[in-house]
Amino acid sequence: MRNLLSTQATLVHSLAEGVHIDSLSDIAPGSSATTGLSNNEVGEPSDVEKWSTELPDFIDVLLAERRIDEALDRLDEGDSVVAEAKAKNTLTPVMLLSLQTAIIERRQRLADQLAEAACQPSTRGAELRAAISALKKLGDGPRAHSLLLNAHFQRYQYNMQSLRPSSTSYGGAYTAALSQLVFSAIAQATSDSLAIFGQETAYTSELVMWATKQTEAFALLVKRHALASSAAAGGLRSAAECVQIALGHCSLLEARGLALCPVVLRLFRPSVEQALDANLKRIEESTAALAAADNWELTYPPASVRLAGRTGAATGGGSTANQPKLSSSAHRFNSMVQEFFEDVGPLLSMQLGSRTLDGLFQVFNSYVNMLIKALPSAMEEEADFEGSGNKVVRLAETEAQQIALLANASLLSDELLPRAAMKLSPSSQASYKDDSRRRPMDRQNRNPEQREWKRRLVNSVDRLKDSFCRQHALDLIFTEEGDSYLTAETYIHMDGRNMDEIDWFPSPIFQELYAKLNRMAGFAVDMFVGRERFATLLLMRLTETVILWLSEDQTFWEDIEEGPKPLGPIGLQQFYLDMKFVMCFASQGRYLSRNLHRTVNDIISKAMAVFSASGLDPNSVLPEDDWFNEICQDAIERLSGKPKMTNGERDPNSPTASVSAQSISSNRSHGSS
Repeated sequence: MRNLLSTQATLVHSLAEGVHIDSLSDIAPGSSATTGLSNNEVGEPSDVEKWSTELPDFIDVLLAERRIDEALDRLDEGDSVVAEAKAKNTLTPVMLLSLQTAIIERRQRLADQLAEAACQPSTRGAELRAAISALKKLGDGPRAHSLLLNAHFQRYQYNMQSLRPSSTSYGGAYTAALSQLVFSAIAQATSDSLAIFGQETAYTSELVMWATKQTEAFALLVKRHALASSAAAGGLRSAAECVQIALGHCSLLEARGLALCPVVLRLFRPSVEQALDANLKRIEESTAALAAADNWELTYPPASVRLAGRTGAATGGGSTANQPKLSSSAHRFNSMVQEFFEDVGPLLSMQLGSRTLDGLFQVFNSYVNMLIKALPSAMEEEADFEGSGNKVVRLAETEAQQIALLANASLLSDELLPRAAMKLSPSSQASYKDDSRRRPMDRQNRNPEQREWKRRLVNSVDRLKDSFCRQHALDLIFTEEGDSYLTAETYIHMDGRNMDEIDWFPSPIFQELYAKLNRMAGFAVDMFVGRERFATLLLMRLTETVILWLSEDQTFWEDIEEGPKPLGPIGLQQFYLDMKFVMCFASQGRYLSRNLHRTVNDIISKAMAVFSASGLDPNSVLPEDDWFNEICQDAIERLSGKPKMTNGERDPNSPTASVSAQSISSNRSHGSS
């Protein structure tokens, strides 16, 4: 066919030239002599002219046979001939124009043919790359790049037709299948683009925009078919799994220069936040439901919870030595929080660690509000707390139950919640993962954000502690009718009695204070195992609350200073004994704080100043401190059920025997301390 076409073209051109030569001979027969050329020499076309005449037909044959590379070579060769003809005038203007027009037309036909092939679904792999590369060589790079991206888009869209999510389909499976389709297409398109077009800015920009658009469409599908339902129901783990799958595929593209993880995180963040909030709300509501029927008795967690929460280095066998003792609602709270923190990778990668900690604090604070409502406090302002709403809470009626409230809150805030939150500090975990001997609290304290978060937890527990101490202080000081046990009459009406007949002993209210603290200390031994400091601080706070009330009771001091009867020597001695008794049992119980010590000394100094205002010297009527110390020690032994005995009888040298304190008062030099 090619030879036939070439022969025909030569024949046609020869005939045309022959006619032209003959006509010229008739008109100018001597022309050959003038030019020095024969007729044959003038009429014979040059090799360039012959090649130029044959080129269009030859390219047509190549295009018909889809011999793309050869067609490109011939087109390039034609461009070279055109350039040379222009420079050396080897072709007539007519032939040059004809050749240029033919090359342009064939080039356009080849481009259209390549574009059509690239759009065919059957064109893929090496064939697609060859077509796009050829189109780029033709000088239509932008069109070629767009066609390449569109070809990959059409292919994965076609493959997605077999992916039909349903309401019962597993969200993770759907996300994984869709991620495989979309990100594989993006990866292949990236490879093809870089291989053909290199790092040219125009093409890389278009590639990034296209990949971002496909990622956004992918995220919309995942949110619609997988994330929406799980996020609304609080399925944080399901939502996190979907995000993790998508991030895993995105991370593989980073080696190719595409950073799509920020796009995925930005698009999935609202759904994960919704799941996070719904999950925290579920913890709050579930815990509140149990608090309504909680008997506030501390028990070890059920065996199933222990097995689920035990790590590889935790307790062995079925031992409960390291298991927390909590009430039922606190156990539910703890188990749900521990489960909540099992899969926190996406929360960290989405920079939701701070939001998670804040949400957990709000839930814990709401639980503390319910614990405060469980106290049978007589103060109306305790009945309503922000966050607790109208939730019904079972009252903790006994002291043991009320201390159990504090045990719940303190164990959660000091150990269990910070231990769970450690999973939000992967850097801290990595540096300490091999140090099993280091307590979780030590590792947690290295993170400033978590230190501040734990401080907020402690402050929340302090509200419960303050309410507890205030209630028990009021129970000590006031009767059910609202009358006060702690009045000035207790001391100013004592004078007039024979001092030798007085059996010196602390006043009833301070006896009851000591008995209450003693009972609470007994409860704390079992409830605050390993956390004795919290129990000590609790007893310290309760003692301070009672003494501060006395220090600030204006009615008491007005009656002492301006009452109908002045404070006499016996009343002053009893008051001094009561204060020394408080300092004595607080010191022995190791909850004598600096604040308590200072407040008691201030109260003693104030009482002695009132007594001095009557013209008497308090040092002249008060025994030595040793006498008070012996009285206090004897009272502690009697009240604790361990009286000091000598041969079955009370020690006759006991300061509570009929010994006149007045007999030793004259030699005493008394200070305010």
